[in-house]
Amino acid sequence: MGQQGENSARIGPYPLNEIYFYLTRGCNLRCRHCWISPHPGGAEGESTVLPLDLFRSILNEAMPLGTTAVKLTGGEPLIHPRIHEILDLVRARNLSLSVETNGTHCTEDLSRKIAACRDPFVSVSLDGTDAETHEWIRGVAGCFQAAVSGIRNLVDAGIAPQIITTLVRRNRNRITDMIAMAGSLGADSVKFNILQPTARGAGLYLDGEALAIEELLDLGEWVEHTLAPASSLPVYYDHPPAFRPLGRIFGRNGGEGCGTCGVLGIMGVLADGSYALCGIGEIVPELVFGRAGRDRLKTVWEGSSALIELRRGLPGRLRGVCGRCLLKRRCLGGCVAQNYYHGGNFWGPFWYCAEADRRGLFPGSRKSL
Repeated sequence: MGQQGENSARIGPYPLNEIYFYLTRGCNLRCRHCWISPHPGGAEGESTVLPLDLFRSILNEAMPLGTTAVKLTGGEPLIHPRIHEILDLVRARNLSLSVETNGTHCTEDLSRKIAACRDPFVSVSLDGTDAETHEWIRGVAGCFQAAVSGIRNLVDAGIAPQIITTLVRRNRNRITDMIAMAGSLGADSVKFNILQPTARGAGLYLDGEALAIEELLDLGEWVEHTLAPASSLPVYYDHPPAFRPLGRIFGRNGGEGCGTCGVLGIMGVLADGSYALCGIGEIVPELVFGRAGRDRLKTVWEGSSALIELRRGLPGRLRGVCGRCLLKRRCLGGCVAQNYYHGGNFWGPFWYCAEADRRGLFPGSRKSL
């Protein structure tokens, strides 16, 4: 079957599996690498937050479309002034819960509320094993100890969180230390993220604080082939599947942290109630599709031209090295939000893969002839 026929055959009802709620445009930290650039601050009234009534109505519209899970992120989601009531609504609807947080507001009470939800998964950002490193990246004095205390509160409540570290020049030599620290705190796993050259992160590349592609590839190979197999704690290096051993992709728990995105089954909701591809809608207006309270979610989900384009085009329309990659059906272009941000469309190659290919470092065994 030709590509056009293949794509047409795949088009049909897509379940809306999960809603990503970007609960607030504000954040209590000032992270140098943030790819959304939330507003500084954190007190009630200092930034846009998603109204509780709108959160409730979106859930009511989403569940008939197949939604079984929500992710709470931001900005910093736990500074939302009505976060306790939001968690109550998630629990009452028996939705699986993911939370992305900097950990500083993981109080004992909030940790217990999160733990009471269905299948709670919490990722806490920790970018250094000491206050100096972490706070240089996160931009606020005292946030290291606050994050560590938050992790302990989560563990005491019965949640073993995933620790996420974004790799920059200042912490690249502390990878093993971070794994040891995560284990001592009671974490479930550690994921090392690649710094994205987007929004604030682009400035770190310009300042020489970001790692070069050769360094990232060398670290990835070491983590995948040497460090992770020997670690008692699950360790993930968040680069595209083309750079991962097949056993780490298709083995047990292989899908976690491997650079895949469920883009065809998610919808982002920004703090102002806008429906968007994901948080990229904060800085790329073309990837905002409608507004809750004005547009029906079913209409947006089934009728947005951008979403239809993605469903018809992935992965067949991917270009460059991503179009030739043998793992494109698993990877789906790495991050189409990043692809759009850098190239103005969904189909250009993911920047990481394109840079590796330009330098002759993309695995030849993963490319079609």
